[in-house]
Amino acid sequence: MTPFPAHAQHLDCLQANLALLADRHHGTGTHTRLGGVLRCAPRPLAHGPLVGLLTVEPTLDQQLTDATALLGLDVTDRRPPAPGEVPDTADGPLYVVADAYHLPWVPYHGTKHVEHSFLVDDDGGDTVVISDAYHNDTQWGSARPRQLPYRREDFAALLKALPDGAETVRFTPRPLGAPPRPRHESGPPPEYLRGYREHPDRRAALEAFTLETWLLARARRLHAACLEEQRGAALPEPVREHLQRWDGLVEHAYLAFRRVDRGRAEPPGLFERAAEALAGDSVAFGAGATVREVVASVLQIAEKDLAEQDLTLHPEFNSIRMVEVVEILEERFAVEFDPADLVPENLQSVAGLCALLNRALDHA
Repeated sequence: MTPFPAHAQHLDCLQANLALLADRHHGTGTHTRLGGVLRCAPRPLAHGPLVGLLTVEPTLDQQLTDATALLGLDVTDRRPPAPGEVPDTADGPLYVVADAYHLPWVPYHGTKHVEHSFLVDDDGGDTVVISDAYHNDTQWGSARPRQLPYRREDFAALLKALPDGAETVRFTPRPLGAPPRPRHESGPPPEYLRGYREHPDRRAALEAFTLETWLLARARRLHAACLEEQRGAALPEPVREHLQRWDGLVEHAYLAFRRVDRGRAEPPGLFERAAEALAGDSVAFGAGATVREVVASVLQIAEKDLAEQDLTLHPEFNSIRMVEVVEILEERFAVEFDPADLVPENLQSVAGLCALLNRALDHA
């Protein structure tokens, strides 16, 4: 059996087993392609007490589209099994999605309704093997990647007992091309945070926002893993610090929810902190990643040794190198900086160069 994905702790409960399947077919580490594009394009919630608010949680359709585009997995069959039917696994593993509330091996069993995935493999004879790569710590216990043998009749009984049934997906692998170049796309619209901050049902809003921060932080961790793998080098310190800020935001959101859930006052500052973390993405992953790479290359020093706040601390940095950095950034991003912005104060730090580049990109 292929080892479980090395970055399972950065994947959600639908991604985890798409990742496991991709690594089986295409080799260990293929799953990091899921983190290649860091996007934040939330969709409206369609039901529940928060209808109309935006969520970054992908639908199953979106996850399957990503599996096809990024992991070389083409969907060849997708359907619910008949009641009591054990899906045919003779031709390879099946990807199954069901309500975790009814799955006895996950901590959400009997406590929380949420879509969950697992793989089913033929083990010969009267048994099948369930593989679940999900990795998470919850208030109901921990989930860790695991494999479970099931007698076929017991597995049939499990599926039959699901009130809403299950969905099975069969994939056919196809050859992978070159991995996509990691990139950061624009952040969410202003109404994303505003909706959760202003919603009158504070308990429901904070419970949902806790999931939002968890999904956002995991996506950034996975993107960082993709960057690290493709560059073949450790992440720069500013990126590691940014990931730690996201971890802190997840903890803040969970604390806020638990306090309100117990009838206590909502701790302040959560949504301001979220706005800062989202704004910091472009510095850590978008323009910032490229700016650091260009500056380090021009100065002929390692990125890890770059003085982020004051580039003049480097003896290699002078007016000639400063102009060279500007010209490379304009060429690489096909932009022209506003002449009014081209003053030394904007060009002597990574943050200043990032702000300059972002302004140019906004008006491109």
